[in-house]
Amino acid sequence: MIGHSVPMRRLMNLIDRTASSNLPAIITGETGTGKEVTAKEIHRRSARTGPFVAVNCAAIAESLFESELFGHERGSFTGADRRHQGHIERANCGTLFLDEITEMRSDAQAKLLRVIEEKTVLPVGGTEEIQVDVRFLAASNRPPERAIIEGRLREDLYYRLNGLSIELSPLRERIDDLPLLIDYFIEQANRDHHRRVEGVDDKCRRALGNYRWPGNIRQLHNVIETAVLLAPSNQISLNELPEEIRKYANGEGHFTVFLGSPLVEVERELIRRTIAFADGNKARASEILGVPRRTLYVKLERYDAPHKSNGRANGNGHRAPRDGRNSLK
Repeated sequence: MIGHSVPMRRLMNLIDRTASSNLPAIITGETGTGKEVTAKEIHRRSARTGPFVAVNCAAIAESLFESELFGHERGSFTGADRRHQGHIERANCGTLFLDEITEMRSDAQAKLLRVIEEKTVLPVGGTEEIQVDVRFLAASNRPPERAIIEGRLREDLYYRLNGLSIELSPLRERIDDLPLLIDYFIEQANRDHHRRVEGVDDKCRRALGNYRWPGNIRQLHNVIETAVLLAPSNQISLNELPEEIRKYANGEGHFTVFLGSPLVEVERELIRRTIAFADGNKARASEILGVPRRTLYVKLERYDAPHKSNGRANGNGHRAPRDGRNSLK
């Protein structure tokens, strides 16, 4: 766990509090924010003596899910030529981490709820329940409330898992940690690939700092590892970065918004800058902004109308604030 930003310090405090308990917990956050790393750290800091067992619910075939999770007895179905210990039983006295829990079938979720409440598991084809002592951690990149509405997560299971809750911040909200993360991933890549890269040059660092990192820590890790492999010298330059990141070296990845500015002005400036960033490609700009292309065109037609400004413009195309107003970046 690397970082000293406010979100990171808050997370470390939550991990300590969660580790001191045996309550189930649910970890949420965007893809690539480090949910499994967080779960492992909770287990490491806990007093549990058993193993940490991670299960990617999205990677198990639906027909095999119950057998993999709960285990099965010999002869319980065609091909079951021996007793199989499920993930829950394997995690006895330890921690079971269920990643992407919203990908689990509803009937399997109901059986999991019973295991959590009764602390027993019944293998497929079995007649006797097995006592287990397992700490359950679950994770999802979907907001749980939305997953419940969509029917992907049982409400009763969610409330049972949500004894403790940890929400991971995306990398763009903990950008102060970027230098430490870059150095760590360079060191790791040097060790894994027998390289001697010492760091990144100024333009490269500026581009990395301005980029929004939609893939979060996982994306940063991959970018730095690839750059270390490609670097012809002991410094990573812009040439070793993907094209979508190199663009951020020539300009800031943000602009100033003054409190009190009309929303329409903020939206117009954001759209204008995004289209410029996309080299005038409005289709690409609509993808970046996350709006349908037609919606973007409608807004542009509206903004083409003459606009009269009642205040002094700042360097970002917004009116200067009246005295006493604050600005945000």
